[in-house]
Amino acid sequence: MEQKRSRFSNWMRNSITARMLVVGFLLLVLLIPLEFVKSLINERAYRQKEVVREINEKWGNEVLLSGPIVKIPYKVISEEKIFNEKSNSYYTKTKESIENAYFFPDKLNIISQVDTKPLNRSIYESVVYSAAIDVKGNFPIIDFSDTDIADENILWEKATVLLKTSNLKGIKTTPVVNLASEALSMTPQYSTEYLNTIQSNYIANAKEIFAAPLPFSFDLKINGSESLKFLPIGKETDATMQSNWHSPSFDGNFLPEDTNKEISKDGFTASWRILQINRQFEQSFFGHLPDLSASAFGTKLIIPVDEYQKSERTAKYGFMVVGLTLLVFLLIQLVSKIYIHPFQYVMIGLALVMFYTLLISISEHSNFFKAYAIAAISVLVLITVYSRAILKGFKFPLLICASLASLYGFIYVIIQLENYALLVGSIGLFLILAIVMFASRRIDWNNES
Repeated sequence: MEQKRSRFSNWMRNSITARMLVVGFLLLVLLIPLEFVKSLINERAYRQKEVVREINEKWGNEVLLSGPIVKIPYKVISEEKIFNEKSNSYYTKTKESIENAYFFPDKLNIISQVDTKPLNRSIYESVVYSAAIDVKGNFPIIDFSDTDIADENILWEKATVLLKTSNLKGIKTTPVVNLASEALSMTPQYSTEYLNTIQSNYIANAKEIFAAPLPFSFDLKINGSESLKFLPIGKETDATMQSNWHSPSFDGNFLPEDTNKEISKDGFTASWRILQINRQFEQSFFGHLPDLSASAFGTKLIIPVDEYQKSERTAKYGFMVVGLTLLVFLLIQLVSKIYIHPFQYVMIGLALVMFYTLLISISEHSNFFKAYAIAAISVLVLITVYSRAILKGFKFPLLICASLASLYGFIYVIIQLENYALLVGSIGLFLILAIVMFASRRIDWNNES
């Protein structure tokens, strides 16, 4: 029995196959704490999103603005046949209901100045903005001659102007629409739709003033976050947006003109020109105003890849880092004939996993580069000193330090790249495979003593 035990122990210590199986098994075991680290990163990232959402809700959410729109009610007269059971005959009942006609501007010019600023809560940060929006344009001549609506059924005296927005909470000035020489004050209306309605008081002498093209203007100051968008309801819609935000993402159904778009570290300027022919809706609607938000255009004020996203991308390479490092130790063990105990492999693997917890915790209080450097140097020093005690001498510990430093540097470069990340990563992995193949070419793989 003792002889069998001794033979098995000798096989475990000297057999290449046995040592490879042990290292492979330990690698699989180390995936468990690595998955816990990934869960921690996701949990912290989710917490960040919650806090940012709370900040944005108090300051003001995304803004989508539509308007101005002229609304003119009209009567709809209909007849309904009703059966009278007593007289066994039908009689006609006249019903009257109120519908609305909506008319969009001929020309719509929007100029917006967007000033962003960071808001902090604890260790989390959100970017919000205050926008000063100046809107001008003109309405066309409004008549109902092309419809079957009788003139006496048009309620001109109840004509109003509408604005629609997704963010009533963020409005900081009461909008006043200047229609020719009349200033129309606006009040919010109850709505269950995504876009809330702000409606003016009745327009005096609406029939007379809409008999000719009618200019309008209004300005609005509004707080928001995430994005600022507009609906191109003008027959010709021109929009200009200026901001001090350095990382815009032009969003929606229309992109700004390339010739009028500038982005720098100090902010951006963008201009849009959208014609009626570019979108799929008319300039007037009768009965019901549809949801046109799918045609919106504007800008998302995105935050560049944050620390949690970078940490998550780094952790995806955790299996490769742990696997290659343990492989280097295994190759050194095979070449030098120095025995490395499975417990020592586990300690090395846990030190490598600790890199990610250090990275995520430090990056919450500093920038990603500093956090990455501190975490990498800490793990490098720890593993180098530990391997010095295991492997004796300085040759192999320095080799491990150099290879691990190169691996961390390679991963950091990949994290910073966007367009060429896959290309550089593939080339890097190919070179790593070539180095491992070259380093292992003289090992006697048939040694199973």
